[in-house]
Amino acid sequence: MSELLRKHIDKRVRLTGEEFRMCSGFFVPKRVKKRQFLLQEGDVCKQLAFVTAGCLREYSIDHKGEEHIIQFAVEDWWISDLNSFLTGTASTHNIDALENSEVLLLDKAARDKMLETIPKMERFFRIILENNYIATHRRINEALSATAEERYLAFLKTYPVQAEKLPQNQIASFLGITPQSLSRIRKEMSRKR
Repeated sequence: MSELLRKHIDKRVRLTGEEFRMCSGFFVPKRVKKRQFLLQEGDVCKQLAFVTAGCLREYSIDHKGEEHIIQFAVEDWWISDLNSFLTGTASTHNIDALENSEVLLLDKAARDKMLETIPKMERFFRIILENNYIATHRRINEALSATAEERYLAFLKTYPVQAEKLPQNQIASFLGITPQSLSRIRKEMSRKR
């Protein structure tokens, strides 16, 4: 099982070797090809995904057919539609791979069994959810009050590698601006340097 997962868990809670061995048994590795869906709108999200390699995105499509990227998930990040996963309702989001990726999947029954079997993992997932809550509120505040340039700078800080690899239209979608506006921001920033 992934050494990355072990390090990720150890940053939040300390598991014994035996606890990690049991924990890793609940995860199922999966390769996700570029453009392959992990979740499609209308389906119930049945798994949490821990990214061990690659990059995935979570997004919605509005009534005009426009994509709105909610999250990019890179190595050492989690991705899922938590609302759908926790409530069992149909998802309003899609999750797909932007490049060939590898994930460790954890379904709801396995997660629940893990939490019963390894009580420390209850604390681990509480910490993960708290961090998700904080990041979500930071993103909402940026969307409501930060300038487009400030949002782009925050993106660069959070996703430094992806800033070079992702297409401009996807970065713009994540920032809630047009690709033309992003191009303008990039030009202005390079002039300031």
